[in-house]
This record gives sequence, structure tokens and C-alpha cells, in this order.
Amino acid sequence: MIVAGFGFRAAATPASLHAALSATGVTLPAALAAPADKCAAPAFQAFAADLGLPVIAISPDALAAAETHTRSPRVNAARGTGSVAEAAALSAAGQNARLICPRVVSTDRMATCALAEGMTS
Repeated sequence: MIVAGFGFRAAATPASLHAALSATGVTLPAALAAPADKCAAPAFQAFAADLGLPVIAISPDALAAAETHTRSPRVNAARGTGSVAEAAALSAAGQNARLICPRVVSTDRMATCALAEGMTS
């Protein structure tokens, strides 16, 4: 199962999120993941509805526990992780998940996306 994890600014639009997903090269993951406090954002809800995909809300503790490839000091100070998108994808994909696409940024710089694949034990 491939999960697309997202980080995004309050000003992000559904187009921002589509652009970030498109930059990963994957057209349709199995699910979308984002920090729990961002999942109800109208742009993210519209994006998920457009794709017809389930949304997985990731808790702050789960975000902080994920080992990310990207290490942004600013994001770490704000969210306790190096990359919200990578942490969300890894957390949602399960215990043995692996990152298959590190964080990419939308063309308008409003959203990031990363992909993780759930692994069987």
C-alpha cells in the first residue's frame, strides 16, 4: 500500500496539493495522510474528495516518532519532525513502512508530499 503524506501551509489550495502529488510521479496512492490538525482544512478535504481517497490523520506524537530523510530545522521546531510530509506518509503506512519518495514541493511552494510504502512483516 502506498500512502501519500502531506504538509501544507494554510494558504494552500487543492491545486497546490495536486501539484505536490504530481511531483512524486504517482497518480493515485491508496490513501492520503496529514497532521491531525490539518485534515479538516477545506483545501485538503476538497483534494481528498476529488481523488476519492481516504484521509489518515496523524497525531503529533506519531509525527515526532517517524525517522525522516529530510531534516528541516524550522519544521522540526514547529512540528517535532524534519519533514511533515515524510513523517505523515511513514506513520500512515505502518510499522515496517519505507520511504519511496522523499519530500517534494509544489510549484507554488504551498504544499509538500512524500510517499511511503507499507511493508509486510
